[in-house]
Amino acid sequence: MKKRIYLVVAAFCWVLASAAQNTDIYDSVLAKKTGADDYGMKQYVMAFLKKGPAQVTDKNQRSELLKGHMQNIGKLAEAGKLVLAGPMTADTGIEGIYVFNVTTIAEAEALSLTDPAVKAGLFAMEYHPWYATAALMEIVRMHNTLQKKKRM
Repeated sequence: MKKRIYLVVAAFCWVLASAAQNTDIYDSVLAKKTGADDYGMKQYVMAFLKKGPAQVTDKNQRSELLKGHMQNIGKLAEAGKLVLAGPMTADTGIEGIYVFNVTTIAEAEALSLTDPAVKAGLFAMEYHPWYATAALMEIVRMHNTLQKKKRM
């Protein structure tokens, strides 16, 4: 299952990188802004969001934790620390995927603990260092131009 997820994300990144490279013109300003290395790539930490050990049965408490979870995603994205996040649409044992704009698992863990749902144990994270296109850094900016409604 993890290999399939990695393949889907890798394919997405390849498509994004291919679309971004519709010319052969190197943009040194954009490369610097996105933190790209000489290959147009950079280090991230990918995390799989999973069900945590806590059983939160109180509907109001669960609702508040999920609201805080969504607000935290927005806050981290605005701060440039979360490049990509989204839920799975099938029951795979993985609730969602995050791509953190950090180079170490320790940094990603610290950011995860700003999420009230993770802190409460509703969710748990599994971390993996990941090397991918620096073009991912433009996703949040692009998403904001496409978003008609906010989910928070």
